[in-house]
Amino acid sequence: MSDEALAGQIGAFVRHHRLEQNRSQDALAHAAGISRSTLSLLERGETVTLSTLIRVLRVLDLLQVMDAFVAEQRVSPLALARIQKEKRQRASGTQSSDTTEHKW
Repeated sequence: MSDEALAGQIGAFVRHHRLEQNRSQDALAHAAGISRSTLSLLERGETVTLSTLIRVLRVLDLLQVMDAFVAEQRVSPLALARIQKEKRQRASGTQSSDTTEHKW
C-alpha cells in the first residue's frame, strides 16, 4: 500500500470515529488543541505531524490503536539456555556456625 493510501486510510478512520461520536470538526480540533484546517487535512489524508495524530486519537479515546506499535523484547533460545545454565542447581550443603548451637 502506498504512503498516500495509508494516509487516506488513517484520515478515513479519524473521520469515521469523529462522526460516530457526533463531534464537529471545530469541536474536535478545539479539544485536541489544533486548528480545524489541520484536522481537515488529517481527514483528507494529507500530511500532518505525528503529534497531531496522537492528539486527535487521545481526544477520540482511541489511543489503544497505538498498541500495535509496541515492540516486545524477546529472549533468544540461546540466551535463555545460558541464563538457565547459570542458575543455581543445588544447595552447597554448608551450615553456618549458629545452627550447631541449636542441636536437639
